Amino acid sequence: MTTPKPPGRLPVFKLELRPQASPVWSIASPLLALVITVVLGSLLFLALGKDPVRGLQMFFWEPVKSAYALGELMVKATPLLLIALGLAVCFRSNVWNIGAEGQFVLGAICAGGVALMADKESTRWIVLAILLAGVAGGMAWAGITALLRDRFNANEILVSLMLVYVAVQLLMWLVFGPWKDPGGYNFPQTKTFDAVTQVPRLMKGSRVNVGLLIALAAAAALWIFLFRTRAGFAQQVGGLAPAAARYAGFSSRKALWVALLVSGGAAGLAGALEVAGPVGQLTPYIPAGYGFAAIIVAFVGRLHPVGMVFSAILMSMFYIGGELAQSRMGLPKSITGVFQGLLLFALLACDTMMVYRLRWGKGADTGRKAVA
Repeated sequence: MTTPKPPGRLPVFKLELRPQASPVWSIASPLLALVITVVLGSLLFLALGKDPVRGLQMFFWEPVKSAYALGELMVKATPLLLIALGLAVCFRSNVWNIGAEGQFVLGAICAGGVALMADKESTRWIVLAILLAGVAGGMAWAGITALLRDRFNANEILVSLMLVYVAVQLLMWLVFGPWKDPGGYNFPQTKTFDAVTQVPRLMKGSRVNVGLLIALAAAAALWIFLFRTRAGFAQQVGGLAPAAARYAGFSSRKALWVALLVSGGAAGLAGALEVAGPVGQLTPYIPAGYGFAAIIVAFVGRLHPVGMVFSAILMSMFYIGGELAQSRMGLPKSITGVFQGLLLFALLACDTMMVYRLRWGKGADTGRKAVA
């Protein structure tokens, strides 16, 4: 009588917790996520009956193939970068501002209100007033969230998100009502802003304006603030470890207010640059989703100012590529959101490797007991 062999075990991969986060994977994860997004995007084009090479060309080649295309890329990247920089301050402080889109809209409304007051006697200095009005509008809208969180411990995620819809409805009321252009053939929009209110452009034949320089300067200022100042260190500690912050003499309340006001101000500035720049008036289409897309920009850029510069350019390529795919390939407008979602989910999946490593281990028994 033969002795039965012990049941075997299937070799499998298993996740093992790292002793500390991997610095290599913190850089490799966004790159791998981009590769996965490209692969999944190609499969999506095939499923839709489209040429994947031409589809990827719309997203990754057309936006950079000429000087004019690069200019349009920078136009899209400017608001994304500005909003993402503000959100990075929030997220590093453990304050979850999801309502940057509403702060962007309020900044646009306030800036548009100042622009509408321009007359023949206005000088170019009104542009500064327009931008400051946008900053003030965004800060005031974010300040509502900060107040409710500070005084009543309200959830800043829900409050900031709900305020987005309030801001959009306020915009709609204005362009359909008191600010509607009487000579605009009944279209829901304000009159086109006077030329004196337009943000100065950097070069002829391109819509790129000084907003790009402001965004790059803001990235440099944020790097200095976060990594070279005591206030930046206190800001991050105050949000991430309130008890430790109090022990060190830092204020977690101050961290909350600074994070939300900086984030709101940056989003409001982006809104002001948008309406006083490439758009030139208030319309129902001002809410373009930049506030939500900037969340992805911030995390793909690892909440680092330099990383967010590159991720803002990548996200603007998705915006322009989606528009081109819609007009040239007959794809739906939602293709832009699909690519943004693919990048986000791929990044979340790849970020697992920052905290865990793959190990070759033994799985379940392959014998009669495992089958049962």
